[in-house]
Amino acid sequence: MAKTHTTTGNFIVKIVMNDRGNPAGKLADAELHFGDGVLSGLKLIGFAIWERRSGTGRNVTFPARQYVVNGERRSFALLRPIGDVAAQERVRDAILQAYAEAEASAAVSA
Repeated sequence: MAKTHTTTGNFIVKIVMNDRGNPAGKLADAELHFGDGVLSGLKLIGFAIWERRSGTGRNVTFPARQYVVNGERRSFALLRPIGDVAAQERVRDAILQAYAEAEASAAVSA
């Protein structure tokens, strides 16, 4: 099931609920659909919403590429702040808000 939520004039967050429950703790995937400017008509995929292991709250993982150095697995974030570290938090908050709205909508439909 997919729900969308407009967060700003620049992008829409699309939530795709994880109905299968696999992997454990993964609640949904999220995409950013751009509707304005140079990125209009494009989407950024690879976000995921997870239940925290402690059971209190949720976490958002950002798109990343994995690679190996000397047998050690590492990850390279694909979306990083230029200067304002709070920019990443605003995206995270928008995704969590969209997920909460999609979850509430699903509960009403059920």
